[in-house]
Amino acid sequence: MFSKHSMYFLIWALIFQFCSGALSDSVNSGIVIKNVDRSIDISTQLVEITTKLTIENNNKVAINSFIYSVEPQFENNVAYIAAQLADFSKANLKVNVVTEKENKYWKIDLKESLEPKKTVIVEVECILSKILSPHPTMITQKEKQLVQYKGNHYFYSPYKVAKQITVINLGTRNVESYTKLSPVSQSDTTISYGPYQEQAPFTQDLLLVHYENNAPFLTVTNLERTIEVSHWGVIAIEEVVDLLHTGAELKGPFSRYEYQRETQSGISSVKSFKTILPAAATDAYYRDEIGNISTSHMRILSDSVELDLRPRFPLFGGWKTHYVLGYNVPTYEYLFNSGDDYKLKMRLVDHVFDDMVVDEALIKVILPEGAYDIQLSTPYPVQRLDDSLHFTYLDTKGRPVISIRKTNLVENHIQDFELTYTFPRVLMLQEPLLLIFAFYLMFLLVVISVRLDLSISKDELTENRMRVGGYCDKILNHQDKRASTYNTLDDLLFKLKSNKDINSFTAAIKNINQVYKAETAHIAELLVKLKPDSPDVAEKVSELQKLDKSLKDIYITQQSLYVDKLLTNKIARGQFLDAENNINKKKEDIVDKINNVLKNLH
Repeated sequence: MFSKHSMYFLIWALIFQFCSGALSDSVNSGIVIKNVDRSIDISTQLVEITTKLTIENNNKVAINSFIYSVEPQFENNVAYIAAQLADFSKANLKVNVVTEKENKYWKIDLKESLEPKKTVIVEVECILSKILSPHPTMITQKEKQLVQYKGNHYFYSPYKVAKQITVINLGTRNVESYTKLSPVSQSDTTISYGPYQEQAPFTQDLLLVHYENNAPFLTVTNLERTIEVSHWGVIAIEEVVDLLHTGAELKGPFSRYEYQRETQSGISSVKSFKTILPAAATDAYYRDEIGNISTSHMRILSDSVELDLRPRFPLFGGWKTHYVLGYNVPTYEYLFNSGDDYKLKMRLVDHVFDDMVVDEALIKVILPEGAYDIQLSTPYPVQRLDDSLHFTYLDTKGRPVISIRKTNLVENHIQDFELTYTFPRVLMLQEPLLLIFAFYLMFLLVVISVRLDLSISKDELTENRMRVGGYCDKILNHQDKRASTYNTLDDLLFKLKSNKDINSFTAAIKNINQVYKAETAHIAELLVKLKPDSPDVAEKVSELQKLDKSLKDIYITQQSLYVDKLLTNKIARGQFLDAENNINKKKEDIVDKINNVLKNLH
């Protein structure tokens, strides 16, 4: 198995040899890395590499920077790189991404020039995403998740490395297999490689670890973060999140019963996750396409607000969810001004969940209407999109929107951006004045309309026709409800014939009769109102009432036939069937007559 992967690394090494000409020109061959202490943490879905480098300057002149590189096949997986001095000062060092032709590397500037024959110790933190791959790629609900890490036994560098040690933190004792390039040892949850001596630049040798990792493999495939700035007290923040579980996909059906009963069932799935909001966050809401999700919980801590988000269903590998999270923060904590000049200082992205990975983020900052001379400063390179306008209540020319795009984000990208702009404070009166003017116009129109005589001559014939039509619609509505009582009665008689439960039948009949009497009374009231306006239509309604009374009498007769004769066995079966057929025929005749009357009322 390892030979196949070794061939994979060999191919990459050969390709890089053809493409490394430009990088070689930029490499200072007089720099030697005397010692490398490398720690690789693969206990989560991220690969966090912390490397302590002892750098020696063998040049005849001082140097101000050095190059940090990663294997070519991992360049696009680099999410974040930072460097600092490893002395007591822990001073941060400037890191710049440099691209030459097909090569990508990171230039790290030293705090002070490194004189010849001197050494400096620098600590570099490198975070890579989407390096760990599930193996197998599909598991059942009861199985644990195994993942595979492919790396390099040696520290990949354009400089000669004198000595190096690598320690891998697995976060678990359950290891299926790992490559054994001597010297190597395993202890508890770590694997140690080295020390290795005298390695040439750009040395690669496949490091492979297959182990258990049930950490949440959650990826935000798309994040849209909107920051709406108001000078009236609050800044509204809303995040639209598309979330995908990128771990081993679920094989077979999902059993909620087993999931709730067995603690080890779906151990790599995600029931809930914590989002950290600013300490001043208020009015938080959490919803999806259906509506508010009430299973979330909020805890107010001294320095933050902890929100426990629980999706409507647990997330297994390949499953995804979509939700909206919003809250308000006070303006005075993030917006500062000197006269008409304002500075907004906020986080470009905020915490979504621990060890988060965000494939793509779109950040929109909506400024007050009338803001201009807008300048943006970000803590790391981003893609600034074209500015646009956002319209909301009482806006006249729209609010400026600053849009920013960034890919491959992790928690280390939770840093503040600064946005400066000019906003004349007199424009804060624009919206109140618009409201006052609108109310003034409304009251003025009311006064004018009261004093004007806008009446027109009445068309009594049209009004009468409309009034009669309204009465007819109400009568038809009540007739439909009255007819439904007959349908219910038919169902009850049918059940009575089979179950002979006279008590249930009698109780149901009382309710039906109450509805029937109420609807008949409503029609009678409408008939009284209808007579002065349309005697012809009133006559048809009177006929409808008479026919309905006849129909009701027939149903009473049928009810008596069932209760007094059939249930008491006072009638032979043949006589009962003849009597029932006769009753049904009478009902059909009257129903036809009622329908004819109703057609004339439409």
